[in-house]
Amino acid sequence: MHFVEKLIEQIIDKKSVICMGLDPRMNGEGQIPRYLIEELQEPNKIIREFNKILIDNVHDLIPVVKLQIAFYEKYDALSALKDTVKHAHENDLLVIIDSKRNDIGSTSEAYAESTFYVYGADACTLNAYFGYDSIAPYLKYKDKGLFILVKTSNPSSKEFQDLFSVKLDAVPENQIKFHINHIELERNYIKMARLVNEWSKDLEMFSSYHDMGVVVGATYPTILKEIRTIVKHSFILMPGYGTQGATASDIKLGFHEDGLGGIVNSSRGIMFAYRNSALHGARDFGKAAREKVLEMNAEINRAIGL
Repeated sequence: MHFVEKLIEQIIDKKSVICMGLDPRMNGEGQIPRYLIEELQEPNKIIREFNKILIDNVHDLIPVVKLQIAFYEKYDALSALKDTVKHAHENDLLVIIDSKRNDIGSTSEAYAESTFYVYGADACTLNAYFGYDSIAPYLKYKDKGLFILVKTSNPSSKEFQDLFSVKLDAVPENQIKFHINHIELERNYIKMARLVNEWSKDLEMFSSYHDMGVVVGATYPTILKEIRTIVKHSFILMPGYGTQGATASDIKLGFHEDGLGGIVNSSRGIMFAYRNSALHGARDFGKAAREKVLEMNAEINRAIGL
């Protein structure tokens, strides 16, 4: 089955569009419970156990998890990443590797192979700044999912993504110099969304969706709504819910009327829910995460009508 087929099946079965981010933090950042760090000591063991407990507590409530590869590289814990992917699959979860790779040629081919064969991911995030050449090697993996960065949730994304570019089809043919009245301008994030439509036009469709999704920050609801009208057949991965300030009414704009078309990522809000829980302490961080997911499912499902 293709990634998007499995994703839709899981969303409908579990009545959830939540993606749990697994971004482990240690070394004085004080977020993985201290007892795990003190008992297990070695980073691969600590992260493996931390992720396992989280997955064991929420796997029946969500369709997908997302692993930000930087947090595993930082701790020399790629072994823990592989084990987490395996454990997620054993518990009926899809896995996105959040690596935002960006290169061309044989380098891009190597990145794609490591993502899908070495790490065993079902999907990944990509920065398509190089253009089509940078994503073409990933399309050789016919059943895998891609999420192309279109409008990211960070404040400084406006420095490039919000700039205007010229719509080339509006420029008179063979005319290098042209009058301003002859051109149309569009935001770079709109240009990227249109490119995703172009790159995905020949992909197989499943329930009106294909495997090439986009990343749009839920922190920009007006833009999210605009991009949703362009990428009608793409799933939108929406970071920014909860900790970064986006609400259920914001993310609603990324979904179609049937409650499909998007997944909502939350990392710190779920992983470290015990820090804000009145009922569960550090040793019950898995139970606190489950309560948070139940709360999020109820809130988001009311908003999107799932």
